[in-house]
Amino acid sequence: MTDNDNLLIENFFKQAAQQQIEDNGFTERVMERVVQTKPSTRRMSILWTCFCVAVALVLFILLGGWESLKATMMVWMTTALTSLEVLITTAPTTELPVNPAVVLLLVAFVLVYLPYQTARKLSATL
Repeated sequence: MTDNDNLLIENFFKQAAQQQIEDNGFTERVMERVVQTKPSTRRMSILWTCFCVAVALVLFILLGGWESLKATMMVWMTTALTSLEVLITTAPTTELPVNPAVVLLLVAFVLVYLPYQTARKLSATL
């Protein structure tokens, strides 16, 4: 685009930004309705959440979720440990200067410390 096009676009948006549209108190009425939450609505929301969690737990138990979760975690751990073993075994043979202790510290930082800090910050905001 040319400089003339940019100037035309900027002038157009400056004029649009200066334009005022009267809402006759519409915004204030909407905000009052948003702020006014009924206690029964909040209670129903909590009950619905509890019901959904209960149904999810029942389905998790009935459909053998624990075994699936356990198998998935075992596959993840096996894969992670195998990858780490390969890295530590082949690190001395690479041309890049890789220190296995630094790699282990980095992996521990990513797998332990970062999720811990994230969970701590989330719990502080909630």
